[in-house]
Amino acid sequence: MVHQKDQEEAELGLLSGDESRLSQDADSRSSRDIDVEAYPKHETRMPAPEPEYETPTALKFVWIGAYFGFSMGLTIYNKFILGSFKAPWLLTCLHTTISALGTLVMLKMGYFKLSRLGRREHLILVAFSVLFTSNIAMSNLSLSLVSLAFFQIIRNTVPLFTVGIYRLWFHRSYSTCTYLSLIPIVVGAGMCTAGDYHYTLIGLLVTIAGVILAATKTVTTNRLMTGSLALPSMELLFRMSPLAAIQSLAFGLIAGEGPVFWETMKERTNGLAFWATLLTAILLLGNGLLAFVLNVASFQTNKIAGALTVTVAGNLKQACTLALGIVVFGDFSLNILNGLGIAFVVVGCGWFSKVELDNKRARK
Repeated sequence: MVHQKDQEEAELGLLSGDESRLSQDADSRSSRDIDVEAYPKHETRMPAPEPEYETPTALKFVWIGAYFGFSMGLTIYNKFILGSFKAPWLLTCLHTTISALGTLVMLKMGYFKLSRLGRREHLILVAFSVLFTSNIAMSNLSLSLVSLAFFQIIRNTVPLFTVGIYRLWFHRSYSTCTYLSLIPIVVGAGMCTAGDYHYTLIGLLVTIAGVILAATKTVTTNRLMTGSLALPSMELLFRMSPLAAIQSLAFGLIAGEGPVFWETMKERTNGLAFWATLLTAILLLGNGLLAFVLNVASFQTNKIAGALTVTVAGNLKQACTLALGIVVFGDFSLNILNGLGIAFVVVGCGWFSKVELDNKRARK
């Protein structure tokens, strides 16, 4: 019960900006954990409840809303502002670099404190950063081997693989209603992205491997913040971002994105030199800042709402992006299959939310 109370106070402190209190609570909680580990034979610990069922519902919805809003905002920003940039690795390097600088500023301002980590913990974080960049690499490779529609319909199964990882690796099961609610979410998202499916056997295997990797990354992110390491979300982002930035830069240079980036810059400046270059730099900076706040919201949402909820939100974003493209941007026309897909996802997400709320009440 003490641990539960500490966790709730920590999450409320993060929402209100009181990171100093969060850090102090984390330090005291860490001391208790060390004491328990030092005397494992003299004290029996009950299995810790899952954080998503211990977090206040209002707090959870605030962070889910922030994550969803920033995610949609970045999608729209990329469509209108950075649609001509064909350097995904360098753009990822920009995002992670600004995330590193942003969390550094927050660290200096006292919003969080660094935990004392040993060599094993540092190696875990290095491995996590490799997992982060490998997930991007696998996505890029998949897109080069299969059609976009096929890639999206396979990626929409991430919630199912997330459940599978929890079941097989962590021996965690969900309620029957939770499993059933995922069906319209996954099927509906697939209907939203229906199109011309072109793929090879190798492309299929690589895409499935990418989905497994994406689910593994989401679950690993959650476990680093809620498991034995129990890092605050801001600290995890702070420690991961510089490593991911270096790796993304290396991948970008290997992929030959440097010349592509400079050619794009020349096209955007169009001979206007200083002012056009300055405007482009400001737009890139704005994109990086938006990605930073999205990363903060994503990590915190993953921690307090759970990895499965994050993947479900990803499918909902897919449906909302399609609806936005039809209604606002006029990118393509709505057909019956797309319309039913959007409806299925929305209904499925509503069902999933109700089931999770019922599960939370049942655990109290």
